[in-house]
Amino acid sequence: MVLIVAILLSFFLPSPWSWIVIALGVVAEVGEVVWGRRLARRWRPKTGAQTMIGETAEVVTQCRPNGQVRVNGEIWEASCAAGADVGDPVRIASLEQLTLVVVPL
Repeated sequence: MVLIVAILLSFFLPSPWSWIVIALGVVAEVGEVVWGRRLARRWRPKTGAQTMIGETAEVVTQCRPNGQVRVNGEIWEASCAAGADVGDPVRIASLEQLTLVVVPL
């Protein structure tokens, strides 16, 4: 983006200054790309089923001990040793294969 602004600005400047502005635009563009790549490496997206641990879910079918819960709009099989009724909020404690282990709040 900086390089585009420098090129447009160079049309309105006399000859030696237009080349200087373009050169500074190239340097600024390289710096912007390096800075953006460092930010992209730092902010990795969190994905996968392991990111659900610690979140709150709502019981859809009774969990005594097995049932289903809704988390982030998705329905998952769940296991709750203490038991939970429909509509109860539960916390996701762990994940065993594709079954969430939940505890009542």
